[in-house]
Amino acid sequence: MLRSLLRRSFKLLLWLAALSAVLVLLLRWVPPPFTALMVERKIESWTTGEPIDLQRDWRPWRELPDDLKMAVIAAEDQKFAGHWGFDIAAIRAAFSHNASGGSLRGASTLSQQVAKNLFLWSGRSWLRKGMEVWFTALIELLWPKQRILEVYLNSVEWGSGIFGAEAAARHHFGVRAPYLSSRQASLLAAVLPNPRQWSAGKPSSHVNNRAAWIRQQVRQLGGSHYLQRLEADRPSWWPAWL
Repeated sequence: MLRSLLRRSFKLLLWLAALSAVLVLLLRWVPPPFTALMVERKIESWTTGEPIDLQRDWRPWRELPDDLKMAVIAAEDQKFAGHWGFDIAAIRAAFSHNASGGSLRGASTLSQQVAKNLFLWSGRSWLRKGMEVWFTALIELLWPKQRILEVYLNSVEWGSGIFGAEAAARHHFGVRAPYLSSRQASLLAAVLPNPRQWSAGKPSSHVNNRAAWIRQQVRQLGGSHYLQRLEADRPSWWPAWL
């Protein structure tokens, strides 16, 4: 009986792994209609009794401003163009810092954040972390870097019920995403560590200082020239006919 149970459990895991790979591959081309984080926020509003209006409008890669792309890279993942989903040095540094008793520090790459926001729930359990590793690996394997950043910018939370660059630009600055200025882009990137408490439209001195640092980092990374490293429209291992 135990052997049969193990065999069935293994087959179930294989099926789940295959289905998750098909889903990730499909989202290589199809804009995700919603994210797991959006569902989580809606459920939170039902349990607390506080209504929330989820706002999100998809903008394709060509309509997202380079200033915002670079600001997010500078703020969240400066090694984005070169890693395969995980920044090992940052993970080791964060583990050492947390083990020493300091305030908890994360080391998530943009790819990991896409995996978490798109497919998973909030929390720090080992199960969720293991699934994050799995989905991050699939995303890096099946999507080009441009697609990862495109999905990130259209899915990340930028305030209560505010998801994606288009909704964030309208909510915080009253403009469409393509018309964000360099300063506005850096302010949006500056609030990403705590988007429901910090405001890009009404920034505190801390947010303003962080935005100035982000603009400096963008210049050091080479500005929009950095984005040329993301230009491949498919992962490098893909056959040319796909």
